[in-house]
Amino acid sequence: MFVVAGATGNTGNVVARNLLEKGEKVRVIGRDLERLKALVADGAEAFQADLTDTFALARAFAGAKAVYLLIPPNVSSPDFRGFQNRVTQAIASALQSARVSHAVTLSSIGADKPDNNGPVAGLHEFEERLNRLVDLNVLHLRAAYFMENTFPQVGNIEKFSMAIGALDPDLKLAMIAAQDVGAAAADALLNLNFRHKQTRELLGERDLTMREVTQIIGNAIDKPGLPYVQAEDDQLRAALIRTGMSLNMADLVLEMAGALNSGHMRPLETRSPENTTPTSYERFVEEQVVPLFEGSAAA
Repeated sequence: MFVVAGATGNTGNVVARNLLEKGEKVRVIGRDLERLKALVADGAEAFQADLTDTFALARAFAGAKAVYLLIPPNVSSPDFRGFQNRVTQAIASALQSARVSHAVTLSSIGADKPDNNGPVAGLHEFEERLNRLVDLNVLHLRAAYFMENTFPQVGNIEKFSMAIGALDPDLKLAMIAAQDVGAAAADALLNLNFRHKQTRELLGERDLTMREVTQIIGNAIDKPGLPYVQAEDDQLRAALIRTGMSLNMADLVLEMAGALNSGHMRPLETRSPENTTPTSYERFVEEQVVPLFEGSAAA
C-alpha cells in the first residue's frame, strides 16, 4: 500500500491518481474528508489527519510500502517557518514510529541552502531531518519554479493590461508543471529504485524568462506585445497581503524571489533527459491559463 499526503493538492492528487491507475492500493491523507471523496470514488482509502499530528500520521503510515510527503501551503500563517517545522517534526516522528522504509518528498530548487531563500529554507530543514532517519530510504524531488505560480497574472492582465511580478524580466528560470512533478513522484514510488538519501532535480521542459512567459500568455489570449513589469517589493507585499497572505508569508515569498534573481537559488544539475519533463509552458497556458481568462470573461 502507498500513502499519499496532500492528496487534494496539485502534486499529491496526481500521485494518487497515477498509482490508482496502476491498480495499486492507495491511502490518501487530508484534513477534509469531503475533498477526498473523488479519490475514494476511484478506489482510494481516505484517512483524515492534520500533518502536524504525529500520532494520526503514524496510524496513516502504518503498513505503507512507501509514502509521498510534502509540507502543505499555509499562506495565512503568521509564522510559516514555524508551521513548516511542526510538520517536519510530526512527519519524521511518524515515519520512525511506523517504520516506513521508503519515502518520496516534494522539495525545491534551492533546498541545498539553509537560509536567505524564503520558504525553501523550511524544505532544507525537511530534507535534513528526514535524512537523519537511519532506516529510511528517501528521495527528495527538488522541483523547479511551478508554472502554477503564474496563475495570478490572469488578474493582473485583466486589471492592468500587463503581467506584474518580483522576478527580473530577463532571468532564465527553470519552470515545471505540477502534473509533471506528480508523475515523477508516482514513478519513483512504483519503481522504488532509490536507496539511502538522494536528491533529484526536476527542471521542467525548458528555461524561460518572465518576458517570454508573458509573451506566451499574450499570444494565447490575443494580446500580442503584452508587457511584463518588475514591481517594487513594497507594492508587491501590499498586493500579496490583500489576497489573504500573511505579512510573514509575503516577506518570505519576496525573499525567495530575491534569491532567484541573485542566483542564490538555482539548479545544481545540468539539464539532461533525466531531469527534463514534458509539459511546455505553451501547453500549460492553453490547458490551464486560457480557461481562466475565458471563465472570467463569461462571468
